[in-house]
Parts: sequence; C-alpha cells; structure tokens
Amino acid sequence: MKISVVYALPRRQTVIDLDLPEGASARDALERCRDLPEFSDVSLMALPVGIYGSEVSPDRVLQAGDRLEIYRPLLVDPKEARRKRTAKKPPR
Repeated sequence: MKISVVYALPRRQTVIDLDLPEGASARDALERCRDLPEFSDVSLMALPVGIYGSEVSPDRVLQAGDRLEIYRPLLVDPKEARRKRTAKKPPR
C-alpha cells in the first residue's frame, strides 16, 4: 500500500512516498524513514504523529493513501501568541 510521510519546517516541507505492506503501522513507516537523508536531523520516534491533522499512536495501522504527519514541537504557545498580538493592537 502507498502512503505519504510529511514533515514541515517553517521554510521547507519534506514529503516522502512509501510503499508498505498491508497492516503496517505508523511506527513501521517512521522506522523506514529513519535512515533517509531527509530525516537525518529529526528524532522521528520522539515526535508525535498524526494522520490528516488528527494525532494518532505510533501503533496505529495505516491505510492505503494515508498522509502520516510528523509534528514538531511548537516554539510558542498559540494562546500566548494571540494574547501578545492582541496587546499590541490599539483600542477601538
């Protein structure tokens, strides 16, 4: 079955298409990617993963056509960033 593995940085997105056996898990896909040069500087097994925006366990069995997303840690809490933006706006 064919799936895609995606990892995005602020200025670069990596998309790798994999052909895995039926019944393969997200962990299997990550292990296949671990030795690829595109992921040499990423701790794949330590980061959360998801499928189409929904976080899943590494044990999740993949389906053909899935887009396995590797999530990097947030640099800023979104709520805190929103508060700072709002504080900068002049009052109405």
